[in-house]
Amino acid sequence: MSWNPALYPQYPNAETLDAVETVVVPRARDLGGFEVRRALPAPRRQMVGPFIFFDQMGPAEFVTGQGIDIRPHPHIGLATVTYLFNGRFHHRDSLGTDQWIEPGAVNLMTAGHGVTHSEQVDGDMLKAPYDLFGIQTWIALPEDREEGPAAFSHVPKARLPLLQGEGKQVRLILGDAWGERAPVETPSEMFYADAMLEPGAAIPLPDNHEDRGAYVLSGSVEIAGDSFDAGRMMVFRPGDRVALRAGSHGARLMLLGGATLNGPRHIWWNFVASSQDRIEAAKEAWRQSDWENGRFRLPPTDSGAFIPLPGA
Repeated sequence: MSWNPALYPQYPNAETLDAVETVVVPRARDLGGFEVRRALPAPRRQMVGPFIFFDQMGPAEFVTGQGIDIRPHPHIGLATVTYLFNGRFHHRDSLGTDQWIEPGAVNLMTAGHGVTHSEQVDGDMLKAPYDLFGIQTWIALPEDREEGPAAFSHVPKARLPLLQGEGKQVRLILGDAWGERAPVETPSEMFYADAMLEPGAAIPLPDNHEDRGAYVLSGSVEIAGDSFDAGRMMVFRPGDRVALRAGSHGARLMLLGGATLNGPRHIWWNFVASSQDRIEAAKEAWRQSDWENGRFRLPPTDSGAFIPLPGA
């Protein structure tokens, strides 16, 4: 049986729990006029399925000449997923990818043994004010994929399954749910969806996944008589049949989950691994900054300044 983070030994009887096993209140950070709300990892929840990191970026307004400028930095043991609602920014990585990230598209970068990337707003985007709003998530890789090769997948919005009816519109970003499958290869079993609900509309959680969660982006939802407003992540008991009903102003939700991994993960800076030794090896490789012969390379179209190892 796989490791299940929802069942804690301190609970005397798991069957007495409510349908909502955990409610996560994101931690807000101001990054110089740009707010990020982090729901995962949380004190009571490291992961929902394989999702180990969940950040709401914005909404934010940038004035002319200002924008995101995240210099090249490394990742191991995870896959990043960027999904935007408004705005766009430039992704470059050590695989040679040079891709603008735009609303509604899927951008999945698998780090494996190691990858380096940057995220910036540049060029014509800096000539006028613009808005930015989106979600960035990390997916922890199964142990047999942690040392695998890096990869990048981009799928435009038009190719993603869109389910509509009964007051709801659901775009499936990754994995399989409600009888549909997104056209993106994932490292493990999962689902990830963007759901818009009209007032009073209800959506059932997919029942073919072990671990499931929902994050309220706007509006509110009701679950078993309790109401949850924007900025809350709810994690549900495995196996329960659960439906979420939008409040009087409707709701927009991110729904996520999947199979749990074989154990917790170590997290340090931008590294995720099943062992601390893997973290230490990646730290040393980035510290050495041997771009020609070492573990990491810089993006060929962004090989200037990079983010140094914290504390180095």
